[in-house]
Amino acid sequence: MTRHRWLLALCLLISFAAAQQPARGGREYPPTLSGAKVEVYKTIGDVKLNMYVFTPADHKSTDKRAAIVFFFGGGWQSGSPGQFHEHCKYLAGRGMVAMTADYRVASRHKVKAVDCVRDAKSAIRWTRQEAARLGIDPARIVAAGGSAGGHLAACTGVIRGLDERSEEAAISSQPSALALFNPALVLAPLDDGQPVVAERIETLRERMGVELKELSPYHHVAAGAPPTIIFHGKADSTVPYRTAEAFTAAMKKAGNRCELLGYDDQAHGFFNFGRGENVYYNKTLRELDDFLGTLGYVAERPTVKPLEPKARLPKRR
Repeated sequence: MTRHRWLLALCLLISFAAAQQPARGGREYPPTLSGAKVEVYKTIGDVKLNMYVFTPADHKSTDKRAAIVFFFGGGWQSGSPGQFHEHCKYLAGRGMVAMTADYRVASRHKVKAVDCVRDAKSAIRWTRQEAARLGIDPARIVAAGGSAGGHLAACTGVIRGLDERSEEAAISSQPSALALFNPALVLAPLDDGQPVVAERIETLRERMGVELKELSPYHHVAAGAPPTIIFHGKADSTVPYRTAEAFTAAMKKAGNRCELLGYDDQAHGFFNFGRGENVYYNKTLRELDDFLGTLGYVAERPTVKPLEPKARLPKRR
C-alpha cells in the first residue's frame, strides 16, 4: 500500500478532541442533567459508568417504548454525556426513552478506542437487558452519537465481537437503528488514490489500540445492518464528508437502508445545541424525528418543538 493511497484524513486524527467539543453546557463532567434518572449500566474495576435516562411525562414501566442511546464525542479522549442533554429532552417529549451514556475515555481512564467500543456495546446490551424494567421495547433501540460517539454507535451496529466477556452474550449488543452525526466511519486505508498525511496513521493506530480495520465501520458493512441516518457537514475538515459517502455507498450496495444528509458550508460539530442560533440543531433534530417516524419509533407528527436558546451563543470549534 503506497503512501498516496490512504483515505483522506483519517485525518480525523484527530483533532477530534479539540474540534468537536460541544457548545456551552455540554462540557461539564460529570454532568448534572436536569430531568434525568441516573443509573449505573456498567462497572469495570473501580469505574462506574452512568446512563442518564429521560422518560416521557406519562411513562410507565409496563410501556414498550422505543429508546435511543447517545454517545458523546471527544476523539475517544474526552467529552461529556451532557452533549446530548437537549436531544434527550426533546425525544422524551416525543414519546421515546432517551438516554445519554458515559463511557471510558483516554484522558480520564487511560483507555484506547477499542475499550470505548466495548463500553458502547455494553450500553446497548444493558438497555436491552433492562428493557422490561425501563418500559422499553427491546426490538426498537437506536444507537446515536457525534464524531467519536458516532463512531461508537456505528460500531455497535456493524462490528461483530468486541463485547465484554463477562456479559451475557445471548443478549444482543446490536441496536435496531443508527443515527450518526459527523461520525468517524472509515479508519483504515481504501484504494481510492486520495492523498493523506501518511505519518498520522501511526498516531491513529496507537489511539485505537488494535489494527485500524478492526474498528473501521466501513470495513465491516454487511447485509442486515440496522437502518441508518447520517448528518454530516460538507465542509467538515476533521471527518471528511466523503468518508460518509463511502460508508453510505457500501451500506446501499449491501442492501441496507442508509440515508446521508449533507449540509453545505457546515464544519465539524455543526449540529450541537447552542451553535449558530441553533439553526442546524433544530434542522437535524427535525430530520432525525422524521427518520424515527418512518420506523414507527415516534408519532407521525411532532408534538414538541426543538428547544431554542435564550440568546445566541458563541460558535466554538
